[in-house]
Amino acid sequence: MDKHETLFARAQGVLPGGVSSPVRAFKSVGGHPRYIARGEGATLVGVEGERWTDFCLAWGPLILGHAHPAVVEAVTRAARDGMAFGTVNQGEIELGERILAAFPGRDRVRLVCTGTEAVMTALRIARGATGRGKVLKFGGCYHGHVDGMLVKAGSGLVTLGVGDSGGIPPTVAADTVVVPLDDEAAMDEAFAQWGHDIAAAIVEPLPANNGLLVQRPEWLRHLREMCTKHGALLILDEVITGFRFGYHGYERVADVRADLTTLGKIVGGGLPVAAVVGSAAEMDLLAPKGPVYQAGTMAGNPVCVAAGIATLDVLAKGEVYAHLDALGRHFDAIPKRMPWVRQGPILWPWLGEGAPPRTDAAIPSSVRAPFGAMHAAWLYAGIYFPPSAFEVAFLCAAHTTADLDHLVEVAERAHVV
Repeated sequence: MDKHETLFARAQGVLPGGVSSPVRAFKSVGGHPRYIARGEGATLVGVEGERWTDFCLAWGPLILGHAHPAVVEAVTRAARDGMAFGTVNQGEIELGERILAAFPGRDRVRLVCTGTEAVMTALRIARGATGRGKVLKFGGCYHGHVDGMLVKAGSGLVTLGVGDSGGIPPTVAADTVVVPLDDEAAMDEAFAQWGHDIAAAIVEPLPANNGLLVQRPEWLRHLREMCTKHGALLILDEVITGFRFGYHGYERVADVRADLTTLGKIVGGGLPVAAVVGSAAEMDLLAPKGPVYQAGTMAGNPVCVAAGIATLDVLAKGEVYAHLDALGRHFDAIPKRMPWVRQGPILWPWLGEGAPPRTDAAIPSSVRAPFGAMHAAWLYAGIYFPPSAFEVAFLCAAHTTADLDHLVEVAERAHVV
C-alpha cells in the first residue's frame, strides 16, 4: 500500500467518503485519489514526490498556474497584516473596481466566498426584484449546491450517476422549472406556462460541468429576449467562464448581456472569492441598503481579495490571454484520431459518437468506461486530468505546447476506437 492509499484509508475514517468534495474520490475512474504536497506552475507534486502536469488546476481558478509569484507575494503581504478583520478593508474596493472594469454598464459587486453563495445571492436578488418565486434552469447546468439548483444538474451529480440530490424537499424543487438546453420551443413553452411567476432564468453561457456543451449564440439571445418579454432577470453563471476568455465575461463572446452575473474561481486567484455583478437597480436591493438579506463572515477577506487583485492585475496586461490563444491554436493543429471539444482554454475529450453534443442528454453513460482507462493512462504518464468523464480541463499560463503534445499522445494511445 503506497502513501496515497494509506492516507485515503485514514481519511475515510474522518471525512464522509474520505473527501471534502465528492468528485475528488476517484469513484468514477477507479483507484484512489492522489494526495498533493505542493504545486509549481503547471505541475502538481505528490506526497511521494511524483510529478504530474496539471490540467485540473483546482477545477479552474489557477489560470496563472500554481503559486504564481505575484499572487504568492500579495497573499504573503496581506497575511502578515492580518488574516481577517471582520470589518471593511480597502482590498474589497480595489477588487470590486477591477471586476466592474470588465463589465461595462454594471454598477455594483457583492463579494462572497463561493460560487454557490454567488448563485444563492443572485437568485434572492431576482426574487426580491420581481416578487416572483420560480426559477428557470437548464438540464445539465451546474450552479453549485443550492437546494433549488440540484435538479437536473451536472458536476458531481452526473459524475457519480446521481440524478438529483437527497435532502431536497419537493416544495423547494417545485420552484425550479427545468428545460433542455438548445431547445427554443421547450423554452417558449416554459415561459408561456410559468412566465408570470419566473423571477429569473439562470444558465451557464458555456455549460462546462457536464461535458463542454458549446451553445448557439442564437439560442442564448433567444433566452435574453424571453426574459425581457416576461419581466424575468437573466442570470449568467460565469463562475467558470468569467475572465477566462479575456478581461471580460463570456457574455462578450456570446454577445448576450446578463442582468446579474455570478463569478468565482479566477476572481479569487486560488483563494475563496466569488461575486455577484449587476446594476444598481438590482444590487442595491441587498442589505444594508435594501430589504434582500445576505451576509458572510469571510466575505471580502483581506488575504483572499489580495489574491484576486494580484491575479486580475496580471491578466489585465494581456500576455496570459495571448499565450492561451497560442496554446489553443497549437492544440487544434495536433493530429488526432480522438475528437476533442475546445472553447478557448477549456478542453474536453468527446468519447461518444457523432458530433460533439450541445445537451447533457446527448452524452451517453457509456463514455465512463473508456475515460476511466484513459485517466489511468494519463496518471501513469505524469498527467493529472480531472477524475471524471464529464468534467472539463483547463489551460493556464504555465502550460507549454509540449504539455499539450504529451496530453494528446497519451490519450491517442489509450483510446480504443
